[in-house]
Amino acid sequence: MAKTPAYLAIAAELRAEIQSGALAAGAKLPSESKLMTRFGVSRTVAKWAISVLKGEGLVVGRPGSGVYVQAGRRLERRAPSRDVRSNAGPTSPFARDAARAGQQATWEHESRHDQADELIAVRLGVEPGTPVMRTTYRFLSDDEPVQLSTSYEPLSITGGTSIEWPEDGAAVGVVARMDAIGVRVDEFEERISSRPALDAEADALRLPGRPADVYEIARTYYAAGMPVETAIIVLPRGRYELIYRIPVD
Repeated sequence: MAKTPAYLAIAAELRAEIQSGALAAGAKLPSESKLMTRFGVSRTVAKWAISVLKGEGLVVGRPGSGVYVQAGRRLERRAPSRDVRSNAGPTSPFARDAARAGQQATWEHESRHDQADELIAVRLGVEPGTPVMRTTYRFLSDDEPVQLSTSYEPLSITGGTSIEWPEDGAAVGVVARMDAIGVRVDEFEERISSRPALDAEADALRLPGRPADVYEIARTYYAAGMPVETAIIVLPRGRYELIYRIPVD
């Protein structure tokens, strides 16, 4: 079995101290020199370990002062509660995530008509080239970018309706929007993977450490077995906690 690289082992130990509260929010991280002594490693290895934590959003550097544990609370993404019909509060799932953390949610978006490529066509159960609405999002919590998303909806479902342009109507969020045109979302699927962030993603999310890892969630909403929306969601590791609570029949 391959041995864990030293910088990842150091990052794991420091991460555990942060998550346990041994290194509290606002606490100063041990300097590179102290990490070198503590773990018996080179400065490069210590620097890489700190970069991993920066990339996860757990710590932040302050020029001339050092590296500190982030004071902001991680967002909790409670996936099964994405169906917001029975819950009070915002219909935007992201706004709910931010509100639970005591933070203010905002987002940037751009929509355009497009055609489904082969991957999106498979996920939507349509032919490649089928007209879709493509919307890109950058979500911010207290003005800090914490999520990217690109969603696709078949225009055969939404075209010519009040929700064709996702951000133009009163309803926000896929479930609420589909309800507005009589399409009842009753199921969703999410496939989660971890990978290095693309350069454009790292820039958009302001990830300080390179390379930085992100979660990618491939999500598809269904109504009576028919895919009505699919999205590629990118979350910085360390800024989000993914929580799933699944009923057992």
